[in-house]
Amino acid sequence: MMLEVAIKHAFGGFSLDAGFTAPSGVTALFGRSGSGKTTIINAVAGLLTPDEGRIASRGTVMLDTHHRINLKPHRRRIGYIFQEGRLFPHLSVRQNLGYGAWFAPTPAGRQDASRVVEMLAIGDLLDRRPGALSGGEKQRVAIGRALLSAPELVLADEPLAALDEERKAEILPYFERLRDEISVPILYVSHSASEVARLATTVVALEAGRVVAKGTAAEILGDPAILPAGAREAGAVLTAHVKTHHPDGLTELEAGGIALFLPTVHAAPGSRLRIRIAAHDVMLSRERPEGLSALNILPGTVHSVRPGDGPGALVALDTPAGRVLARITRRSAQTLALSSGATAHAIIKTVSVAASDVGAAAAT
Repeated sequence: MMLEVAIKHAFGGFSLDAGFTAPSGVTALFGRSGSGKTTIINAVAGLLTPDEGRIASRGTVMLDTHHRINLKPHRRRIGYIFQEGRLFPHLSVRQNLGYGAWFAPTPAGRQDASRVVEMLAIGDLLDRRPGALSGGEKQRVAIGRALLSAPELVLADEPLAALDEERKAEILPYFERLRDEISVPILYVSHSASEVARLATTVVALEAGRVVAKGTAAEILGDPAILPAGAREAGAVLTAHVKTHHPDGLTELEAGGIALFLPTVHAAPGSRLRIRIAAHDVMLSRERPEGLSALNILPGTVHSVRPGDGPGALVALDTPAGRVLARITRRSAQTLALSSGATAHAIIKTVSVAASDVGAAAAT
C-alpha cells in the first residue's frame, strides 16, 4: 500500500514543490517550521487545494489537478490525528470511538474495536468523558477514533506537540505499536528529531518547500549534509539488542559487536531497540581513552568533517555500531587532525541518553 504525493503551491511569499511516496509504516515529514510540512498534510487531507498536483493512495486518486479530480475530505478515507485530541466533550470515550466507526464504509470493513481498545490500553476509560482524561489519554482516544473509521491513510500533524515530556513518553510506545501493527501508511508531521528517530520507517526531509532527501531514519539523521532540524538537533540513530540487565541499574546492549550501557531500559533481553545519540553528547578522541567515567567508547573512522557557520563542526564517525555524529569546535577538529579516513573514538556518557531517545525498533 503506497501513498503518492506530487504537489506545487505558492502563497504569501512561500513556494512548495514537493514529491514523494510513502509506504506502509510511519513516513515522517521532517523539517524546521515553515518548511512546508503542514501545507503538504493539509493538501493530502483535502483541507487545501494546491495550485497543481496529484495525490493517490491504494489506487484511489484523491487529487489530480490536470484531470480536475479533487475528492472532498470525507471521501478520502483518512484518519486525522491533530495536535489536540479534539474529542466531543459531551460524549463518553465509548461514544467518541463509535463516532469514528460510523465513518467506516461498511460494518465488515471496520477495525475490530476490541483490538483497537487493547492496543491503545483505553479499556478503563470507555465510560469517562474527555474532561476527566489526561492529555495523553485524550490522544490515545483520538488515535482510536481515527483507526475505527477504517482509514486507508492516517495523518498525524505533530500529535505530541501539545503534550509535556511525561505525556509524550506515555504516547510514543502506542505510536510504535501503530507503526508495526496496522497496514496503512501513516504520514507523521514533526520537527522533533527524537520523535522521528524513534518512530519513522521513512523520513522525507524538507527545507524551504523542497524535498532535500528521503530515506530511513538512520540514513537521514546520520547525514551531516542534511540536518533538516538544524545543527543543534543533530544526532544519529543506532539499532541495538538488549543483552542483559545489571543489578546496578544499567542495561547492557549490543550493537555491531559493541557493548553499550544505558540506564535501565524496560525491554526484555533480545528486544531490538532504536537509540538516538545526540551529537552534542559525543566527545572524540584519536586514541582509546583510559581512566574515564564514561562507559561507552566506540572506535571508528571519520567519514566527514563539516564546519558550521560559527565555531562548531559536525564530525560523522562510522563505527561497528553504526554512524555516530559529534558536535565539536572547529578548533578541536583541527587540534585532533580529524579528516576523512582518520581513526577516532566516540565517547558517550551512559546517563546522557534520555529515555525518550530509546524506543522499539520497527518490525522487520
